[in-house]
Amino acid sequence: MLEIKYAIETDYNYILERDVHMHKELVQPKMNEKEIFIIWNEETRIGWMRYGYFWDNIPFMNMIWIDEPYRNGGTGKKVVQHWENLMKQKGFDTVMTSTQADETAQHFYRKLGYVDAGALLLDTQPLEIILIKKIYIS
Repeated sequence: MLEIKYAIETDYNYILERDVHMHKELVQPKMNEKEIFIIWNEETRIGWMRYGYFWDNIPFMNMIWIDEPYRNGGTGKKVVQHWENLMKQKGFDTVMTSTQADETAQHFYRKLGYVDAGALLLDTQPLEIILIKKIYIS
């Protein structure tokens, strides 16, 4: 059974060892702010999702990772929808994320209703596509 839980102290090393894109000094503060989720299948951690705020104003999904054996079964979609619902509850009407142009994740996000909003070009990486989604509060 899939569960999505806020990261807690016992998840610290799991995150530190696997999320190579996150500066280690930010792991604990993001856990304290409840900005990291751990994805569980039964008693096994199968991934994580973390977010922050673009311009300190718009929720921005920084990273979602699902271990290979659990991909393409709807887990990622459930995690994104879980996060979007939490952002709605907090009063936000827009969310953002990004992905590199050479990654297939762009198609995943577009299927979930995200639309291209721009791009960032760094000299050492492929084009980063910025995606946005309106999550109107009803």
